[in-house]
Amino acid sequence: MNKVIKVLDAGIYWCIVFLPFSIAISQAPMNVFSGLVMGLFIIKKLIKRERIFTPCALNLPYAIFFAFSVLSIINSVNYSDSFRGLFKLLRYWALFLILAEEIKDRSHLKKIAISMLLGASLVSIDAIWQVFSGRDFIRGRLPVVNIGLIRATASFPDANVLGIYLSAIFPLILVLSFLNRKEYNISPFLRTAVLLLLAGIALTYSRPTLLAVYLCILAAAIIKKKRLLLWLLIILLLVSPFIAPASVKQWAKQVDYNPVRFMCNDDRISVYRNTLNMIKTHPFLGVGVNNYMKVYKNYKESPEYRNAVTSDYMYAHNNFFHMAGEIGLVGLAIFFWFLWQLFDIALKYWKEIKDVYLKDYGLGIILCLSAFLINGLTESSLYYSCVASIFWYFVGMALSLRKFADEN
Repeated sequence: MNKVIKVLDAGIYWCIVFLPFSIAISQAPMNVFSGLVMGLFIIKKLIKRERIFTPCALNLPYAIFFAFSVLSIINSVNYSDSFRGLFKLLRYWALFLILAEEIKDRSHLKKIAISMLLGASLVSIDAIWQVFSGRDFIRGRLPVVNIGLIRATASFPDANVLGIYLSAIFPLILVLSFLNRKEYNISPFLRTAVLLLLAGIALTYSRPTLLAVYLCILAAAIIKKKRLLLWLLIILLLVSPFIAPASVKQWAKQVDYNPVRFMCNDDRISVYRNTLNMIKTHPFLGVGVNNYMKVYKNYKESPEYRNAVTSDYMYAHNNFFHMAGEIGLVGLAIFFWFLWQLFDIALKYWKEIKDVYLKDYGLGIILCLSAFLINGLTESSLYYSCVASIFWYFVGMALSLRKFADEN
């Protein structure tokens, strides 16, 4: 029996390591590793006759959030889609609880960081190759062209989705590269990887991604007291209007230098206005979990904002509008409670950790979560199946910091 438990433990251990790398390839291997880690974990718990999931401070807000998602089915126009949405929520719940319990030690965290580094580096190289050769070498995708800019997508379906993935990984690699050589030996490859990831991020030309990365670098520089980097960030901010591509300058002029229109585009603003119509009609329970795209066309203004034309089958391009549209304003408020609890717990553990490497690792996790949510202001990143798991993966990693705080 002990041998079986050891085999299961080893399987869980390495599935956790390989999962973030698999996201860089495609959704299929990601689903395989996430399914494996859940199956092996449940089998281990059943054999040991233990409670499957241990108590967690986030369980209550997430349970209430899930309950409101169930209630929202009352307004659903497609029960099959709603049940698939509920299954995803259960899968994400299981994922972060498993990681919170099964991330073992410092060595395990290092392997996870290496997995993320390799995946993000591979995708960044693919993005560069795609822009210069015309096709990515992982899945054969073509780059997209907007306002005359060739935008990399790499193995992802869209440049913005690639930006979500890279910006979610980047803060952890960035913070680990800031470690003092006198306290911890930093591989030159780690610092090179930071530049490689920045190149991949830049080639997406994704405004929310660039904003998320800039703010995370700024926060890391302030916390780590990197004055030179702070000055470089200030200079970059001042010169960015002058070094931006000509097509970007022209487009900024076309939107009257309005920062909201510049960041969101008129079509996104139109989607937000249409979503407000949806929320006004169903303020408490929404239109039903995983039903937003099915019913979006029923709430479109005519004509739309500034004569923008949006598809009948759309994401909200904002996590919080999307969520409020599907499960109502109460459900959205509960999710904000969940996020409050998450960051409160993560910051508490981070402050209690004394080990230099682990403390920086904890800071990286907090910034990764922040970058994902900043991206979510103009993208429905929590609803993109190919990248949503990375957010819940970091939630589990944030909870796992408890054992390193307890060691003190």
